[in-house]
Amino acid sequence: MKKYLNKYSFFSYAVLGLLIIRAFLNWVVPLMDKTEARYSEIARIMAETNNWITPQIDYGVPFWAKPPLSTWLSAISFKFFGVNEFTARLPYFLLVILLVFLIGKYAKRKQLPFFLPGFILLTLPEFLIHAGVVSTDTALAFSVALVMLSFWETLQDNAKSYWKYLIFVGFGLGLLAKGPIIFILTLPPLVIWCVLFRYYTIIFKRIPWVIGSIITMVVALPWYLLAEKQTPGFIDYFIIGEHFMRFFDSSWTGDKYGFPKSQPLGMIWIFLLLFALPWIQALLLKLWQNSNKILKNKWIAFLLLWLLWTPLFFTVSRSLIHPYIMPVMVPLALLITHWWKSIKHQKTIIRLSLIVPVFSVIIYAYGSINNQLQFYSNTDKYFIENNAQFDNIYHLEHKSYSGQFYSKGTIKSISISQMDELEPKESFCFIIPNRDFAKVSKKITDQLLLIESNYKKGIYTYKNK
Repeated sequence: MKKYLNKYSFFSYAVLGLLIIRAFLNWVVPLMDKTEARYSEIARIMAETNNWITPQIDYGVPFWAKPPLSTWLSAISFKFFGVNEFTARLPYFLLVILLVFLIGKYAKRKQLPFFLPGFILLTLPEFLIHAGVVSTDTALAFSVALVMLSFWETLQDNAKSYWKYLIFVGFGLGLLAKGPIIFILTLPPLVIWCVLFRYYTIIFKRIPWVIGSIITMVVALPWYLLAEKQTPGFIDYFIIGEHFMRFFDSSWTGDKYGFPKSQPLGMIWIFLLLFALPWIQALLLKLWQNSNKILKNKWIAFLLLWLLWTPLFFTVSRSLIHPYIMPVMVPLALLITHWWKSIKHQKTIIRLSLIVPVFSVIIYAYGSINNQLQFYSNTDKYFIENNAQFDNIYHLEHKSYSGQFYSKGTIKSISISQMDELEPKESFCFIIPNRDFAKVSKKITDQLLLIESNYKKGIYTYKNK
């Protein structure tokens, strides 16, 4: 009993410590371009304009690439707690905490520490990153987990009645988090599992498909209709472009907001091996050792199908990024939990899993002390905050999302030709990427004084003005 209590205490304190580390980093690390700063700026504009239907990438410019759930969460956080990095990331941090508590009971059922699966989750590099990143992937992962775990609970004897409805709440949230991909990532593994274990009739008896479908529509459909009404063309771009063209064509030129993300075929598996270490390697060993038992255990088969389906689906796509593996972090943690008692070298694996979170703090501390964080961060935060005395801050050519966020939308873009025509004033300063400085005429550069710089850009004002 004493040994069990010690283990229980370790995982409780470890999870608390990991959450504190992530919360600290959420507070002190600036928003980075492009993705995180972009979603934060979209949320800031939503909170400022009170336009809760159409997310805007700039004032009056609709953002059609993603549904609004993540934007709503950050915008609501801004409304209650103010606009800063921590409040932008707070909703995703809270979703992670909810997932930690949601899956803890599966350890308790096996007489294991409640926070064991939460510890595994928080030491998965991909999951730890998204406990503090403003993006759509954490909300999607939460929605997938809600669908899958609610489905499992619904089919258990003496199941609580609310689980069968939560399946469809999860579908609705997924539609608002990232769109129809919620069905693609959940229904195939569920159908395959039901066929394997011959759950042909029980799923129709226990799952309220008609009422459930209505629940899903009530949660998600109103926004889709209002969004299309407010900005016609949204549904065509989002459903056809973002879901089909992006998946099948990595060079798709219709992308309004990003750039082609071409990867080698099968790259999703490399992402999984790298961003889920060391736990994915431990899991592969257990799967090899228990290969003859996998399809005989309903729980293992359920989790394994959930885990494998997403990377299998994205194997044939070149247009992908590493956050696409986020939805499979939960089944990975639960499979490790299932085999925990038989895993050898537990202490070694635990120590290895703590390398990423511990080094994150060390790297931040070192970077702050030596001013390397400010120099190497891909953000315009420091330029904006350190030069707030200027009435006008311009960014040469395309302004950054971090510049928009930290200037509260006041930063302006300026072209090279406009710089030539601008009358020099002491209230002006310019953020100029290093690669573009040579493009500016000598007439202008001779008048510019460098205020500060980082590895990508410099901020300048006029000399003697």
